[in-house]
Amino acid sequence: MLIIGIDPGISGSICFFENGKILEVIEMPTMAEGKKNKRQINGSQIFNEISLRLEKNVSKDVRVVIEQVSAMPGQGVTSMFNFGQSFGILKGICSAMQLPMYFVRPAKWKKYFNLLNSEKDASRARVIEIFPYFSSQLTKKKDTNKADAILIASFYHETYKNEP
Repeated sequence: MLIIGIDPGISGSICFFENGKILEVIEMPTMAEGKKNKRQINGSQIFNEISLRLEKNVSKDVRVVIEQVSAMPGQGVTSMFNFGQSFGILKGICSAMQLPMYFVRPAKWKKYFNLLNSEKDASRARVIEIFPYFSSQLTKKKDTNKADAILIASFYHETYKNEP
């Protein structure tokens, strides 16, 4: 089964995970939005990236696991709108591709990996512990979003692998 773990948002990542192994992790494709160096996620490129991996998937058994995000205290209205827009674009792409989607709240997967109330960078350290062969891909502090996508996919693999 191919599991696609997604940490949504402009700085998020997409993890392609199969049989308990990380196949690949990509940063969320983005593009310019108007002026002032603003960015938005690039839905067309996300579609292309997922399609490319689906062509290589022999089993055709796919699950998309998206972190279920919601408004957070202290976040501005504009940033929350943009975050929600990104989440909606991801849902729309997966729906159009007829891929089964599962949503997991951050607290649920973080609790599973004992990361509740820990530093943001703790997820990167946890991935390096669990998947040491992937450590060279997580050398920068900004790679935390890649680590989150990996843990989201791994969480699904570990907790729902007996699901039909």
